[in-house]
Amino acid sequence: MKQDLPPILELKGLVKSFGALQVLKGIDFSVQPGELAFIIGPSGSGKSTLLRCCNRLEEPDGGSVTVDGIDITAPGVDINRLRQKIGMVFQSFNLYPHMTALGNVTLALRKVQGMDKATADAKGRAALERVGLTDKADAYPNQLSGGQQQRVGIARSLALEPLIVLFDEPTSALDPELVGGVLKVMRELRESGMTMVVVSHEMAFARAAADRVVFMDQGQIVEQGPPEEVFGNPKHARLREFLATLADRH
Repeated sequence: MKQDLPPILELKGLVKSFGALQVLKGIDFSVQPGELAFIIGPSGSGKSTLLRCCNRLEEPDGGSVTVDGIDITAPGVDINRLRQKIGMVFQSFNLYPHMTALGNVTLALRKVQGMDKATADAKGRAALERVGLTDKADAYPNQLSGGQQQRVGIARSLALEPLIVLFDEPTSALDPELVGGVLKVMRELRESGMTMVVVSHEMAFARAAADRVVFMDQGQIVEQGPPEEVFGNPKHARLREFLATLADRH
């Protein structure tokens, strides 16, 4: 993680409402190159909305989102070009069922970046190799386990060589025994220096792999710090309460 460089992602005063419900209440948040920031908090605290505002899948109502020094909320910005820099891995895998794993991974390379098939396929295979699925390039989604499908989803993001990858509950739709394979890939990405923002309930992974844990509640960042501090010595009563409910569940 490189502290002295400008942040890859910076949110300032981010506000978002759905009707009368204010979901994000002026969020300030930045992520350094190579950092893994892990966002935790109860359901409805605004975590996924925050993530979706980072690539304008949700349009913020106010504030700014800057990626690699470019304000992506500015009028006239080419959001489709910028989205290529911001990988996104969803809870549901969003793969095209009629395309092979390789076809899913190379689709954006061919359609968005205009690459020829041979170049796109080579990049796609390299991305599948990074997630441990070299041998599944020609398999269709229905021939893959949920964990393998999610790893194809990660490879699809990586193929575009993004500056940052956003993970929205990447393991919550998986059977417990398949979670480990996805987390292993995420850990390897982190070790390779990928900048990542993860929204997840995988607390053991947060403890082991995150540089910083961010606790959100009711549309605000309540507390943040290194995992050992956030989990080991939480300062805010609301965070202590949240961690206690998790402990009760396990």
